[in-house]
Amino acid sequence: MDRFEAMSMLLEVVDQGNLSAASRSLKIPLPTLSRKITELEALLSTKLLTRTTRRIALTDAGATYVEAARRILEQVEEAERQASGEFVVPKGELVITAPVQFGRLHVLPVVTDFLAAFPEINVRLLLADRNIDLVDEHVDMAVRIGNLPDSALVATRVGSVRRVACGSPGLFAGRGTPREPADLTGFPCIAVEVLTPMAGWRFVKSGTGKSIEVAITPRLSVTTTEAAAEAAIRGAGVVRLLHYQVAGAVAAGTLRLVLEDFEPEPAPIHLVHVARGQMPLKMRHFIDFAAPRLRASVAALQASPQDEKPVTPSS
Repeated sequence: MDRFEAMSMLLEVVDQGNLSAASRSLKIPLPTLSRKITELEALLSTKLLTRTTRRIALTDAGATYVEAARRILEQVEEAERQASGEFVVPKGELVITAPVQFGRLHVLPVVTDFLAAFPEINVRLLLADRNIDLVDEHVDMAVRIGNLPDSALVATRVGSVRRVACGSPGLFAGRGTPREPADLTGFPCIAVEVLTPMAGWRFVKSGTGKSIEVAITPRLSVTTTEAAAEAAIRGAGVVRLLHYQVAGAVAAGTLRLVLEDFEPEPAPIHLVHVARGQMPLKMRHFIDFAAPRLRASVAALQASPQDEKPVTPSS
């Protein structure tokens, strides 16, 4: 039997969670896949998987074998890249992940320009509002927004983005413009459920660094940032988002920034990748190409505070 093929099939079953999903992903008949796994278990004289109709689970021996198999296949893949010249000429597939909206607005233009400059490199751009595991999901590089936890990832900082509060001009015309965080208690607020696990927004007093926590009771809760921004444009309430998520609406005048003197520290933005002995040229060229362009794109978002007088609340 082809041991490398059997290893790859086993890893796909584990990653997909069941034989049927792995069969569809690999585009091979389910009986063939099941037979290959059984043959591998016979070769090793041990049970690797505990199977049910819906899910599979690794035995202790299976967990140890899968970890070793993943490491072996990654080494084989790197050896093949070296043999094909990937470390001499920038070519091959580059897999990149980024948050959905930031990726669409700021990463995608860089990627399309990069493709034009390097015709032998192909890119898979995975846009997802979650931190994809670079090793488990075989991703070369990620754009991460926010403070990075301690890890083995190598990070290149490309800027930062403000956390802003904003609302529609019509909302503020009727209720007045909040001049300090405590004023938000009298306003309807819009929350993004994945971004607001606690019922409060944190601000910082300019000049003192003093943290100010404001409890909010959302009038509207949504599950995406784009829906939150659209609701704010329609006057449903004040929303708290990253600046790039509302920059277009602010520029168009359909949203107004407020409480800029109380904004917390900006969220850092990094390009990250897993540390490795020798970096393929496709990755090195992308970092060199993308980092200055992303820095310029992000820097353009750093608008100065709006010079406007607060509106006196209506009686």
